[in-house]
Amino acid sequence: MVRLPFENRRSAGNLLAQSLVAYRNQRDLVVLALPRGGVPVAARVAEFLNAPLDVMIVRKLGTPGQKELAMGAIASGGVLVLNEQLIASAGIDQETIDHISTCELVELKKREQMYRKGRSSIKLKGQTVLLVDDGLATGTSMRAAVQAVQSSEAGRVIVAVPVAPPDTIEDLYQIADDVVCLQTPEPFGGVGLWYLDFRQITDEEVIGLLHDAQTHSQKSNIE
Repeated sequence: MVRLPFENRRSAGNLLAQSLVAYRNQRDLVVLALPRGGVPVAARVAEFLNAPLDVMIVRKLGTPGQKELAMGAIASGGVLVLNEQLIASAGIDQETIDHISTCELVELKKREQMYRKGRSSIKLKGQTVLLVDDGLATGTSMRAAVQAVQSSEAGRVIVAVPVAPPDTIEDLYQIADDVVCLQTPEPFGGVGLWYLDFRQITDEEVIGLLHDAQTHSQKSNIE
């Protein structure tokens, strides 16, 4: 039994990796991290499984006047997931949705360029894709990520996270091929409650971890 809280994201990544040992050295496996918090977790998973690491950028669409409340999310490739119930109850019109989505798509593309430093994204067609984050609350971002990977014609899509509420995990089972979650505490409250160290990850740290992962992958291929 994995005990909460996790020490930090690196520690959570080590524990998550152990639960995914069946995928170790699988040739068609790709690990995709949701930045920024998911990258330190995914970096440990990718190293342990001996798999390449890339990012799946997802931007939440904040509700007008309540930016922290997500009315949806947009992922790499322009895949859009909306919370129709929230949009209807808040009376948000299509023009507003389009405007916010366009702004977030611009930011998404900037981050893709910044994180990859000119590297091409990993091809996902026919691959087994492991989507990793440091935890989930509503799961809106992860649902967008799953749909984005599916639109790339991946062979299988697996969601892997250290912690999330039970209902979010149940929802993801409806769209992903498999879901791995170490703990599903109730009441949940928020992802940060389940980490002793939940400091914000910087863009520089993300870039460094991706660079280290690429270097490790290249050495493994040579050997």
